[in-house]
Amino acid sequence: MTTTPDTRSRTVTWTDPMTTAQAAAGRTGLEFVQGLASGEIPAPPIMALTGAELTEASEGRAVFTLLPGEYHYNPIGSVHGGIIATLLDSAAGCAVQTKLAAGVGYTSLDLSVKYLRGIRADTGVVTCTGTVVHIGRRTALAQAELRDATGRLLASATSSCVVL
Repeated sequence: MTTTPDTRSRTVTWTDPMTTAQAAAGRTGLEFVQGLASGEIPAPPIMALTGAELTEASEGRAVFTLLPGEYHYNPIGSVHGGIIATLLDSAAGCAVQTKLAAGVGYTSLDLSVKYLRGIRADTGVVTCTGTVVHIGRRTALAQAELRDATGRLLASATSSCVVL
């Protein structure tokens, strides 16, 4: 790999992901997600990799924040759609998890994303809020919205989840 004078670097550290996964045992989904938001339970590695933070959790709702940086950029100089989709998927999924009993899990079946505005490092902190639309015995439907500090909608998604 060749470096140039404008080369940047970033170091990522994380906690053993099994420590986080094992913390779910004996907790309701809401207790688990609130533990993640409070820092009582270590964040999963994807949060360290992206720099996103789970900041709030209540029944049927989860909120993440992210300060976009250059390390999120795609080749055309804006935040990669995969980073945006990761935030939307995380918010929708964690919202579903807050509605689940202890010992019950979920996984995403699909995610439909709409990108509405470009995001760059100068966009500032973005907030992604996931909410549950419907939860049944076997499936759940959630939505998520990504907004800038002025409340402008940047992207949205719907997610179907299977309840395990």
